[in-house]
Amino acid sequence: MSSKMSRRKFIQAGATAAVGLTVVPSSVLGKSMGHMAPSDKLNIVGVGVGGMGFANLKNLESQNIVGLCDVDWKYSQRVFDYFPKAKKYYDYRKMYDELGKTIDGVVVATADHTHALIAADAMTMGKHVYVQKPLTHSVYESRLLTKLAEKHKVATSMGNQGSSGPGVRQVIDWISDGQIGEVTKVEAFTDRPIWPQGLMTPKEADPVPSTLNWDLFIGPAPKRPFNNIYHPWNWRGWWDFGTGALGDMACHILHPVFKGLNLGYPTKVQGSSTMLLTDCAPNAQMVKYIFPARENLSKVNMPEVEVTWYDGGLQPFRPEGVPAGKNLNDQGGAVIFHGTKDTLICGCYGVNPWLLSGRTPNSPKTQREVTLSHEMDWVRACKETPANRVETASPFSEAGPFNEMVVMGVLAVRLQGLNQELHWDGQNMKFTNIPADAKIRTIIEDGFKITDGHPTFDKTWTEPVSANAYAEEMIKHTYQNGWKLPAMP
Repeated sequence: MSSKMSRRKFIQAGATAAVGLTVVPSSVLGKSMGHMAPSDKLNIVGVGVGGMGFANLKNLESQNIVGLCDVDWKYSQRVFDYFPKAKKYYDYRKMYDELGKTIDGVVVATADHTHALIAADAMTMGKHVYVQKPLTHSVYESRLLTKLAEKHKVATSMGNQGSSGPGVRQVIDWISDGQIGEVTKVEAFTDRPIWPQGLMTPKEADPVPSTLNWDLFIGPAPKRPFNNIYHPWNWRGWWDFGTGALGDMACHILHPVFKGLNLGYPTKVQGSSTMLLTDCAPNAQMVKYIFPARENLSKVNMPEVEVTWYDGGLQPFRPEGVPAGKNLNDQGGAVIFHGTKDTLICGCYGVNPWLLSGRTPNSPKTQREVTLSHEMDWVRACKETPANRVETASPFSEAGPFNEMVVMGVLAVRLQGLNQELHWDGQNMKFTNIPADAKIRTIIEDGFKITDGHPTFDKTWTEPVSANAYAEEMIKHTYQNGWKLPAMP
């Protein structure tokens, strides 16, 4: 055997030659040929297992859960107990090094700011990936995962499980069948955040628990002292780690909007919120996107559309005709599609769609029905060859551009101090109309106190910085502490 021919290539070549001669067991051919029999089990590892990752892994327990990684072993102890045969790790890189040759798929459910690192490293190893929403923390990271998935031809899914549900399919069918006419306005809201937001940076440092590797939690973000306000779970409200209520819930709530209206990159965006602080997401915010006209469908045109997002208790005004007393919040939020023929309303995850007219159209079914769980449908896709794969309900080819839209909206909120509508060049991932000399600053502390019965503020601000540089840093983060992403394909 030539020294230039790897063992993997040798097995593949030999297997190919053998196909016409005999029946070779899938245990020999399967993984080396990029194919597994449906009855075979995947070897799956989880990274970030203490929270939502546990729910994902329980939905995958029919497979082999071989590795569990989390920076907090106290928070994850119940998961370790549930999967006692799985090897335990603090650092996913060590797990990849030790188990990499046997891993088929990776489930990523860490804090938002480390999703891209863990998923990108897995895909460059040829591993299938399931990544919790939001897919990534930044626009650039979303583009990178989209490109890596395409390059390495792995099965992918974002954890917006509603995309596999019947509600989203119903919304798409009704819109494509022209049942509500042309849609030029959409409004959506969530009842989140249900974690602390609008907080100033804590001045105290708490002792780091012995079971927590704080440096690994920080990862590529700027270092900061540990405080119990950040972890567990409450990291969602802190800009360095999370993306606030918009990043958390828009991947669920806006998915039927993105898919049903065939949205791509928005061209304009504006953000507004309660007091905007340097480190922490605001208590409530609004974001308005403008999407250009898209290619018309056979039964309905796709004109320019305005999509407005509300969170923190804010909601759009109720459409005329909605029954008095009816709560539009369904499982955490809702979407209102304003059509020229009818108004379509659905809940979070696309659940329970209904028409304001009271009709229930019998529209042709246009979407693949997912009969498995969202996670197990990803397993199904993992076992199919790239050439014959039926994509999941939220593959990175769709979830990547969708998530770019979501986290770009986060940028609009953080750039609201410019007091202007922002123009977005999605293809090149940049704002095009921020003046070259524009500066931006944010509030470090509000300095609130009561003086002689009057509320007063003595705000402490950051130093003004270039607004363009600030925006570029949020679009593509400068990774800290030695962490690095793979190159963009």
